[in-house]
Order: sequence, then C-alpha cells, then structure tokens
Amino acid sequence: MGGPPALVMWISILRTGAVLVTVALPVACVWAQQSPSAAAKTTAPPPPEASPNDIDGPTLFASVCGFCHQDGGRTEGKGPKLAGTKRSDDFIIARIRNGKPGAMPAFGGAFSEGQIIAILAYIRALEDDAN
Repeated sequence: MGGPPALVMWISILRTGAVLVTVALPVACVWAQQSPSAAAKTTAPPPPEASPNDIDGPTLFASVCGFCHQDGGRTEGKGPKLAGTKRSDDFIIARIRNGKPGAMPAFGGAFSEGQIIAILAYIRALEDDAN
C-alpha cells in the first residue's frame, strides 16, 4: 500500500523541485547581471595615449601652437600662457579639438587623438617660472 502513494509523492516532490530550479535559475541570472560584483569587473577603457608613430608633443606644439602661445607656452602672446594652467585635461583637449571661435582654430581634423594627448602632456610638463 505504501509503494504507489510514496512514488506519487516522490514524483510530486521532483516536479516541485524542478519547478523551483526552473524558476530559480533565471532569477539567479538576473541577480548576477545586477550584482555590484559583476559590474565592478568591467573596467573603463584606458585613456588615450600618444602613439610612437605620432610626432612628439614639444615638436608639434612648437611648429603649430608656438606662434600664438609664446616661449613654448610659457608666456602670453596672441594666445594665453599655458604653463601652470588650472584648466582641466578635458577642457584643454576640447579646446585643441574644437578651437575657440575668433581666437583659436580647431585642430580636431588635423591632429590624431595621440597627437592631441601628446600636446596635452607637453602643456602639463611646462614649468611655470613666473607664477
């Protein structure tokens, strides 16, 4: 007498267990996608760097920017003094790329990203002797 009802109960437990596993697996997948540890594993792309194939920052600055930014950017000329600037990297990159209407041409179409970063690195390395 105990055989068939026990078998029916066991099948019922298996079905319930299968339903739980079927429901639990998608829930676990959604949780893993929203988990902070999963998000923490993704990293931001590295910042752009100057390529060895790009012209170096000081030479590029001297040949293109030096006409307006006097003494290699250390003193004011037609353009502002750049040594010791408090402007952010993003601001400087955007200014090189987009220019300033009526004051500075845009160089985004002429310079590669690596060249723009090389110019930024040059500007950041300028020593501000006059403060």
